[in-house]
Amino acid sequence: MQFKRVTAALGTCAAVASGLVFGGSAATAAPSCPSLYVVAIPGTWETGHDKSPQPGMLAEVTDDLPSSAEVDYVTYAATAFPWEGDVYGRSKNEAVSNARGLITDMTQRCGATDVALVGYSQGADAAGDLAAEIGTGLGPIRPERISGVGLISDPRRAAADVQVGPRAPGAGAGGPRVGGFGWLSDRTRTVCIPGDLYCSTAQDDFITRFAGFLAQSSDANPANIWRYQLEVAAIMSDLMAHGGLPTLQAQLSDGANEQRVKELETFYKSESHQSYGSYNVGGGQTALGWMHNWLSDMA
Repeated sequence: MQFKRVTAALGTCAAVASGLVFGGSAATAAPSCPSLYVVAIPGTWETGHDKSPQPGMLAEVTDDLPSSAEVDYVTYAATAFPWEGDVYGRSKNEAVSNARGLITDMTQRCGATDVALVGYSQGADAAGDLAAEIGTGLGPIRPERISGVGLISDPRRAAADVQVGPRAPGAGAGGPRVGGFGWLSDRTRTVCIPGDLYCSTAQDDFITRFAGFLAQSSDANPANIWRYQLEVAAIMSDLMAHGGLPTLQAQLSDGANEQRVKELETFYKSESHQSYGSYNVGGGQTALGWMHNWLSDMA
């Protein structure tokens, strides 16, 4: 009789272990857990400390997703200039930190839930940084927990990033991320309208590239000094290949500055940075519609 009780207990333990290891009922998600958790990071001025979470540009991406998906918007400073309270670097780092916290909480509570990241403008900058952190093994969760990363007007877009729609020239004004997206490279999609200077800066526009670097490093972390050195070295290497200091001086001349002001005026009047809801990426889909359908297929 004692032998039978021991055998029964061992059988129960084996069943529980089998469920944990092989994905049986013991490891299934709780009824309150979504199959897909979407963390959406709005752009500059679309949210803030004094506002409830705002969808902004991302509304068309996250509205009406399947019921199996859950969406959370990240609230952060969403500022760009010192007189607004937070410099760009500190604002973006806050977005990264808050998004990281949301993902950590969800994945600890729901072991079977996958995660998607999506961001626009400064939000894309933050979402891309967090994706790069996770994809290179430095993040709060394993890369395989991420189903996809959608970046709209990413200021750190690299020329090699997988683009949706017509290919935009150049790269993001903030310079590409050192190390890229690692294990998430095949699951990351970026959209950039040609002419959107935030995500499409010419390689030989060194004034904009240096300004972008200064914005990115405006809340410098001593632990990342190696990364800043690599980013500056990349700009300097390109500058030397394009003529060195005389080229930089020419881009700082009165005539060049006047031309830059005209180009910026043209850019802002074009509203290309705000046009992703009508930007056609092919197949009869807008950029935001494509991103919405992509997330829907993951849910």
